Amino acid sequence: MPVNSFDNYPMSWKPDKKALKRPFYYSIASLLEQDIISGFLAPGTKLPPQRELANFLDLNFTTITRAYKLCEFKGLIYAVTGSGTFVAPNAARSIAISADKLSGCIDLGFVASFEQTNSIVAEVIQKVVGKSYLEQLLNYNDPTGIPHQKTAGLNWMESFGIHADQEHMAIVSGAQNALAIALFALFEPGNRIATDLYTYSNFIELAKMFRIQLIPVSGDEQGMLPNELESQCNQMDIQGIFLMPSCCNPTTIMISDARKKELAAVIGNHQLILIEDDIHAFLTAGIIPDYQQPMFHLLPEQTVYICGTSKSICSGLRVAYMVFGDAFQKKISQAIFMINVKTSSLDAEIITELILSGKAHEIAAQKKQLAQSANDVFSQVFPQHEIAGHPLSFYRWFPISGNADGAKLENTLRLHGVRVFHSDRFLSGKTMSNQFFRIALASTHSLEELKMGLEILKQNLE
Repeated sequence: MPVNSFDNYPMSWKPDKKALKRPFYYSIASLLEQDIISGFLAPGTKLPPQRELANFLDLNFTTITRAYKLCEFKGLIYAVTGSGTFVAPNAARSIAISADKLSGCIDLGFVASFEQTNSIVAEVIQKVVGKSYLEQLLNYNDPTGIPHQKTAGLNWMESFGIHADQEHMAIVSGAQNALAIALFALFEPGNRIATDLYTYSNFIELAKMFRIQLIPVSGDEQGMLPNELESQCNQMDIQGIFLMPSCCNPTTIMISDARKKELAAVIGNHQLILIEDDIHAFLTAGIIPDYQQPMFHLLPEQTVYICGTSKSICSGLRVAYMVFGDAFQKKISQAIFMINVKTSSLDAEIITELILSGKAHEIAAQKKQLAQSANDVFSQVFPQHEIAGHPLSFYRWFPISGNADGAKLENTLRLHGVRVFHSDRFLSGKTMSNQFFRIALASTHSLEELKMGLEILKQNLE
């Protein structure tokens, strides 16, 4: 062991030597976790180099490596090759977003689904309840979906460029459930998944739960940069990649067709498993000129394609479709049974009836019109803000000035009567100097309420 000469050396973190117990790596990891959760170590703090900490504690270098790896495994810290190890931006708090009830506050945080169309769904429910085979929808049969319900789902996805068969698709309980199933089925604790630097916060939380490390990859206005993905894959062992090509949550960025092909080449070369969350496909296919195809079409054997209906048809029914290749079929089917047993056939039947009757397309068309109106209201309140990304997005990515704590900003605005979510919630990696709000446009009861909430936000920003 080296002679300790680090007692008075300036270090960002000095664990109490007297608190160490065997096994030392586990004790160090526990102390580091405590200091992160307590707020003693702020997000973005650069931790001491492993060899430096080993010298300070008079311990072996590999002991520190094991301690850091354990905390990295828990999502508390992350390493950047050539730069060091840092406290993760959301290590000390949950960033999961839920539709909790608000009192005296306009919700511009949770992205709902323009629930004004649910009256159409209610009418169809009455028709489904009257069907002669209603009782057959109430059992354990067909864990991945009843055949005619699968057929309806495949018909729904054809307009998005998805062509598959019933053996390679499944009906699950919403897109969030589909993500959990994909992670459970196809990845192991300690695996790495590449993501956009800003990505879906609930996916970040799922990755934490499954002990999967997210590797942030920078991008531009066309999406993730292929050369940056290539660089990360060359530096470390990465097993998968998560993308939302039609409209990234939270940035609203759409991946261009040319960029999809470039990314597909890297993904194919490194044999990554692609999780493609295409919940906004209904807003994009046939509307956005540059939209040609989902990435599933380019990499059918490496992709798990997820098409949720919560935004396009009805949020409360929690129905989504998963499409996958031969290599994933058995594992996904087993995971569906282990996590769900099955998705409600009754809920799936309602969605099926909506699709077959043409009502689903009617609902989707109304939601597009509502999205356009909501974006128009946003532009009226914030005329200087250029609409970038998806023109019909259910939310906006709004840059803000200053360098305040994200959680405190959220709380302050909530006290003033409006809820929005800060960009810190969506960081998959290092803390960034640029700050944003993700502003939901689809959650208020009316456009008047939306405008009122945006005005409150504008006043507080000014």
